[in-house]
Amino acid sequence: MLPESPLRSAARYNVRLQAVLENKMEDSCCLSVVIPAYNEEATLAGVVAEVLKLPQVLEVIVVDDGSTDRTRQICEEQLSHLPRVRIVIQPRNGGKCEALKAGFAISKGEIVIVQDADLEYDPTEIPDVIQPILDGHAEVVYGSRFLVRRSARVLYFYHYLANKGLTLLSNLLTNVNFTDVETGYKAFRGDIIRNMVITSRGFGIEIEVTAKIAKLGCAIYEVPISYHGRTYEQGKKIGFSDGVAALWYILKFNLFCSLDASFLRRPKIRK
Repeated sequence: MLPESPLRSAARYNVRLQAVLENKMEDSCCLSVVIPAYNEEATLAGVVAEVLKLPQVLEVIVVDDGSTDRTRQICEEQLSHLPRVRIVIQPRNGGKCEALKAGFAISKGEIVIVQDADLEYDPTEIPDVIQPILDGHAEVVYGSRFLVRRSARVLYFYHYLANKGLTLLSNLLTNVNFTDVETGYKAFRGDIIRNMVITSRGFGIEIEVTAKIAKLGCAIYEVPISYHGRTYEQGKKIGFSDGVAALWYILKFNLFCSLDASFLRRPKIRK
């Protein structure tokens, strides 16, 4: 059997998505929530419970990224038996990027969103993040911690400066006016993220997907979100080396990566 052409695949996807858009949001189970987890025994079960309360959720994909605490045990003993929950166990810690790639690959939803396993991002705000896609306005939505502040814990000023600097440099090369490229809340039309070729490591995925959706010319929206940041003592993992790597990834994926190399099959987008 010949493989399905990209145009026919996109057309078939658009028919399915349109069916979702024509239904009321609360009646539509169209969302895959991918949760990468590394040593999050204290919060993981609570996050999954909150996500499962959302009526839009089709499936929750938890990816244990080689945890050394009780995270894997919680996945296998408490979460794996829950309806709509799928568990992926990585044999070793590969970083956030590898965990998300594993989750994206098996997702089935018309919309896919990333939810961190800690409680820095509030799962009750997921409907706000995906609403522009459900309304037919957006193909990708970022939840911004800086667009219009809701509640946000006041923490590290140097992190704020680094985020603003990375966002500015990324915007200069993408010509897209993001306010927060490093946000953990990113929602995608499912066929876009499943067809994206992702090659970065660790937290570099935030920069890589930003560059590639900009190349694709997606309809991108930002919505304001709350942010309840953690300290390093509470388990925060991003560090100085991740910021340095992000600088390289901004240059690499904007200047040295073509649109054709960015996707297995180029998704059809609205013009």
